[in-house]
Amino acid sequence: MSCLLIINCDDLGVSHAANLAIHRALARGVATSASLMVPCPWAPEAVQLCRSYPLGIHLTYTSEYPACRWRPLTAGASLRDAAGFCHPTTEAAIAALDAAEAQAEGAAQIAAALAWGVDVTHLDLHMNVLQMREDLFEVYLDLASAHRLPVRILGAAEARIGGEAARARAAARGVLCNDHMLYPWPRPAAEVLREAAPNLQPGITEIFAHPVEDGPELRAYSPRFAELRAADAAGMADPALTALLEAQGIQRISYRQLRDRQRAG
Repeated sequence: MSCLLIINCDDLGVSHAANLAIHRALARGVATSASLMVPCPWAPEAVQLCRSYPLGIHLTYTSEYPACRWRPLTAGASLRDAAGFCHPTTEAAIAALDAAEAQAEGAAQIAAALAWGVDVTHLDLHMNVLQMREDLFEVYLDLASAHRLPVRILGAAEARIGGEAARARAAARGVLCNDHMLYPWPRPAAEVLREAAPNLQPGITEIFAHPVEDGPELRAYSPRFAELRAADAAGMADPALTALLEAQGIQRISYRQLRDRQRAG
């Protein structure tokens, strides 16, 4: 079995600087897909820039930056904090979310992207929310099954419902997913990938990155992880990383291939 690799850029739409860095990673770098945060203020621009590339939905139930916040698309009370924004942490979200309201919000985010003309390729999760509670994981699979989309499955070390048990539950629903997960956070994704490339397992591995152009915008809304996001922007555009993967015989794919296989049965 071949070693296939999905390199996904998370948080498309969160800022103009993220949009620029992710577009560069897709157009001239090593990335093969990206995930759109539909409720975020720069999501429409992200679609304009990256529409021609494989784009999934980064299902969003949290709004973690104190100076840059967003609201859910639907009216469910459990989706909001006291100020009316999405919850500031994963822990707050999983403590508050009503499963039916979470499902309606996820469906609205997918519908909005489709209405914008996005050829949605997959679903994954901002801050891992729907893989942290049993009923929310079922919401994740319900959304994927309804739209015939593959999903990202995290490892057991990163999510309460993860690893092989989670993959088996997805398979039972006819939902395809990655076989393996390289979880880089909070290290630069390119650094993790360089270390792991010689030993990738057969099957489909995913690694994600958070590229953002360095500058005042990034430093204003994400000062704590600005260096990491800037490092991901540089790493995802590094031609030496592309050359390394090619030398190792690693084939880069996107979630579009998984989606088309899932829809073909």
